[in-house]
Amino acid sequence: MTRHVKNLGNQFHVSLPQDEHGFLGRECPHNECQRYFKIKPGTGLTGDNLPCHCPYCGHVEPADHFHTQSQIEYATSVVAAQFQNAVVRDLKEMANKFNRGSSNDLFSIKMRVRSTPASTRTYCELQLETDVQCPRCTLEYSVFGVFGFCPDCGEHNSKQIFEKNLDIIDKMIAMAESADDDLAEKLVENSLEDCVSAFDGFGRELCRAYSSKSSDAEQAKKISFQNLAAARQKISTLYAIDLTAGMPTTEWNDVLRAFQKRHLFAHKMGVVDKEYLDKTSDSNAIIGRKVQLEGNEVRTILPTLRKLAAHFASEIAR
Repeated sequence: MTRHVKNLGNQFHVSLPQDEHGFLGRECPHNECQRYFKIKPGTGLTGDNLPCHCPYCGHVEPADHFHTQSQIEYATSVVAAQFQNAVVRDLKEMANKFNRGSSNDLFSIKMRVRSTPASTRTYCELQLETDVQCPRCTLEYSVFGVFGFCPDCGEHNSKQIFEKNLDIIDKMIAMAESADDDLAEKLVENSLEDCVSAFDGFGRELCRAYSSKSSDAEQAKKISFQNLAAARQKISTLYAIDLTAGMPTTEWNDVLRAFQKRHLFAHKMGVVDKEYLDKTSDSNAIIGRKVQLEGNEVRTILPTLRKLAAHFASEIAR
């Protein structure tokens, strides 16, 4: 008599606990990745048999292949506990039946079933570093680091992160307008530095994420965007993409000049040298004097950087 065991059936449904913010851990099944991230069930795409994208390496498999090892151990312990409890109930029923059948004998034998309570493993989801909501499919997910593919739709978040950085830079420039001269000067210089760093980080990550689409994956991963003219040439060579397609020459030149000014502030304390003049033909600059930088100059290049980022992200993901 094993009715309790039989009632369990051939399939088990185990609900996985979410963290305090409603996120559920996932783990890339690819042997060379196996990195951890989280998603928020109830957000993002809806439907059956949807694939999952690893935000780190882009590997795609069915979503049920992304369970973490801790979740598998937890689910296994839940099933084992259910099976143990069913076996114990069946044994107790057998013991009761046996005891009733032997109660009138001259010598009675009693059967007792003892068992320890079944236990299940416990686990908790990890704390990650960056929470993201995909602008394309609205999935909320969390990753180590900053950049990643959306686990639902596969959209890379590099452009989204870049635009958030530009929003902060715009606020820095606004702060400079109401600050005293020394602080205002520093805020403007820092805002330009942050522009270059943000675009460089955006470009590098996009090239890394889509390195397989280039003619030389290892070279693609090494592209620096601090020197925009050189980056433009490398992007053309490796990806056959014109970074400035459709962009007015004046806008491109404004960005080039601003990036070269950042180089002066980073390496020359802002003092103009011959290299700067050769690369920018800046008629307002004099060798040996400090280059001029106003908040409006930085603010002017923000829309151009957004256009460059949007164009590059669209072309490289094709």
